[in-house]
Amino acid sequence: MAGEEIRLGSVSLDCADPHELAGFYSRMLQIDVAYDAGSFAAIQLEKIWLTFQRVSEYRAPTWPDPAVLQQIHLDFAVSDLVLGESLALAAGATKMQVQPNPERWLVFMDPAGHPFCLSTLIPG
Repeated sequence: MAGEEIRLGSVSLDCADPHELAGFYSRMLQIDVAYDAGSFAAIQLEKIWLTFQRVSEYRAPTWPDPAVLQQIHLDFAVSDLVLGESLALAAGATKMQVQPNPERWLVFMDPAGHPFCLSTLIPG
């Protein structure tokens, strides 16, 4: 079967505080932090790990201003944007003022400044 020889196992986000960022995504996705060791933390999703690693000179993206590029952009599938927004905000996300298509997706920043979207456009 295709994809069994090599598969994406994790996505890592650089940040100043892995513990804080793991806690944010843990709250938003309503799953436990699986590993937290100071300079590295991780949560385990269904078939992939989302990991967070400390970078001493970390600079947060300045989206939509290109002064500091996004570095990474995560998209999360939701069936209900209003519910997804409330979960993201309760977890500590910041909703961005720039919203290119708010009927179909919403743009937020995590506590480390990484932009991410909640979208109804991702097939389930």
